[in-house]
Amino acid sequence: MRDRSPLVQLTADVVILTVREDRLEVLLIRRGKAPFEGMLAIPGGYMEADENLWQTAIRELEEETSLDGMTPHLELVGVYTDPERDPRGQIASGAWVAMIPDPPVAKAGGDAAATEWLPVDQALKEPLAFDHKLILQDAVEKARQSLNQSTAAVSFCRKEFTISELRRVYEAVWGGKLDPGNFHRKVTRIDGFIEPTGETTTRDGGRPAALYRAGARRWLPPSIPRPEVSA
Repeated sequence: MRDRSPLVQLTADVVILTVREDRLEVLLIRRGKAPFEGMLAIPGGYMEADENLWQTAIRELEEETSLDGMTPHLELVGVYTDPERDPRGQIASGAWVAMIPDPPVAKAGGDAAATEWLPVDQALKEPLAFDHKLILQDAVEKARQSLNQSTAAVSFCRKEFTISELRRVYEAVWGGKLDPGNFHRKVTRIDGFIEPTGETTTRDGGRPAALYRAGARRWLPPSIPRPEVSA
């Protein structure tokens, strides 16, 4: 029988996103214990007595996935309080989205029996534990909005990147193509968005391409239109 105690417990769930091979991917765990043993889920865990939810999210990044040394861009997605969301009792969750570049191989920890990176569109077709499909949908939309409003896109890039690499981040997250020439003009005209390093690279193929780094700006004017994508 479901526990109807009025005591509410708090957890933090962290949707970890990266762009790899020009597609948006999410890190999921394979649950190693009940409830939903064997099902895919978003990494997360209970808030401890000496923590706030932000600190819980940071800790869970390490404990569940062993992403050593990563300093992800973290944003709050929302708080999920449906009393039926967890069969163990009334458990509310603060969900966060983490945007990281070129991640190392993740290692399962805590309640995770295994971890795996999946393209987001594939992950959304899988049966996910708890209400994690809803959280994943909301987190992806949060990331898409962040690219409209802030310089979060550079969080998916390495420390130094080309304009083409940055454009492919927008295309992967937004799910649509952008005109290369227009994109180059727009991002290079936004003061403080990106800064040239003075170096070039040929890793994109073809002629050497200029390398850039993140600038000091954090918020963007509405200058990079999000492409319309059919459902």
